[in-house]
Amino acid sequence: MRGISRLLSRFCYNHPNFAIPNLMKYVVFGNVIVWLLDMFSGGLASHWLSFVPGAIFQGQVWRLVTFVFVPSFSDLLYLALSLFMYYFLGAQLERIWGTTRFTVYYLLGTALTALCGLLLWFTPFRFWAVVDMGYVNLSLFLAFATLFPDMQFRIYFIIPIRGKWLALVYVILIGLDVFKYISLGHYLLALTPVVSLLNWLLFFWEDLFRGDQKAHVRVQRRVTQKPVDLHAAQKQVQEQKGYLHKCAVCGITDAMDRTMEFRYCSKCEGYYCYCARHINDHTHVQ
Repeated sequence: MRGISRLLSRFCYNHPNFAIPNLMKYVVFGNVIVWLLDMFSGGLASHWLSFVPGAIFQGQVWRLVTFVFVPSFSDLLYLALSLFMYYFLGAQLERIWGTTRFTVYYLLGTALTALCGLLLWFTPFRFWAVVDMGYVNLSLFLAFATLFPDMQFRIYFIIPIRGKWLALVYVILIGLDVFKYISLGHYLLALTPVVSLLNWLLFFWEDLFRGDQKAHVRVQRRVTQKPVDLHAAQKQVQEQKGYLHKCAVCGITDAMDRTMEFRYCSKCEGYYCYCARHINDHTHVQ
């Protein structure tokens, strides 16, 4: 898992043109258009654009892409609230990560979801293989809450709750869906909610690992007052993680490019490292 996470970071760094600026704007706009078409056609638009493996294998390959624009809600209020939240989270993640990394995150989640639906077609649960973007879009919130666990959200613009608790609720809901499928004996169907969580792990594995290391260091500093050898500590961290510095935007490390310079931003709230390309071109974390 850690190796795949590094490969993804390296791919995003080496392919900066593999990006779709304002990706969530197109996704939201597409959802609105399909919803309007459904209102005038009695749901015919979603019928022709949704993910149906049987139709895909018969040549309707456009469904591999167009299912991204099929709205998850038919009710206007729920649709408006969900699309507003998805756009906000997607835009913020794009500013923090950079366009390339966010594009890869969203497209990889979409590809894993589509692959899961296609594989289910060859199982006894073939008629359950109709998947949508619900879990992928919800994973945007999980990604944002991981980056900013203490940021406060307001449910229905009224009830305040911190991001880390909503992220926990999301994980619990994923677990309940998995348990429901397994308890019914539909083991392969449990893959559908798991793929979005897998996509999140691929992108945050190193960050979670690094967070554990920081927590371990904080505990050690509480139990001992011995002076710290800075060079020895840096060498130990480099041996454990394989690198010493990692850009918070593009993910490049000093192990990938030994000539790259890294700096830590004094305006960001926290210990955030940036490469020479992004030290003066990033959104400050507050």
